[in-house]
Amino acid sequence: MTDKDTSTHAESADEALKAIVDGFLHFHHDVFPQQEELFKKLATAQKPRAMFITCADSRIVPELITQSSPGDLFVTRNVGNVVPPYGQMNGGVSTALEYAILALGVQHVIVCGHSDCGAMRAVLNPGSLEKMPTVKAWLRHSEVAKTVVQDNCNCANEHESMKVLTEENVISQLQHLRTHPSVASRMAAGQLFIHGWIYNIETSEIKAYDAEQDRFLPLSSTGPTPSATPRGRF
Repeated sequence: MTDKDTSTHAESADEALKAIVDGFLHFHHDVFPQQEELFKKLATAQKPRAMFITCADSRIVPELITQSSPGDLFVTRNVGNVVPPYGQMNGGVSTALEYAILALGVQHVIVCGHSDCGAMRAVLNPGSLEKMPTVKAWLRHSEVAKTVVQDNCNCANEHESMKVLTEENVISQLQHLRTHPSVASRMAAGQLFIHGWIYNIETSEIKAYDAEQDRFLPLSSTGPTPSATPRGRF
């Protein structure tokens, strides 16, 4: 790399950081004063409406696509919107999940996948992860979905495989979710409801998994919202 290339990269990095700082200053001086009362209420407590588990992809902004305000969503993001099964890797996702349910009393947990997911493309093409061993290890939590697709889907091309895999991955993570004791207990008591969504970046549409019909259905303002929650037993 030449000195000129290095200088160009440095300038580009500076511009990227400046845009973020300018955004904060706009928030601080113009946006925050308009919502100061809300932030005063949030300064010492939170009571989110739902926990939202989604991909770290920069194109997915949960608060934007659900038009939620600060304090409405307890958000956890990671590569591939993964929920590790209980006991295998009690890390950030498991900790956040337990805290959301037991400390904050969240009644809804939404696992949201999305179109054109790089993580799902990597699951289909594991060779692309040879230089990313931690990503490769993390995405083993999507192996069930991959196997289901490979064994059962006569997909015509990668585009079709991606669509089916994205859906199956959400279903797999919902199954992992139910292995967590706090989730299982609250669901059995009818106090917690789980949801599996797929967000389409290009069209803004969301499809939700319906456990009774075992398929994804569009979210709409008419009719009941599709639910992935089994009926409570207690």
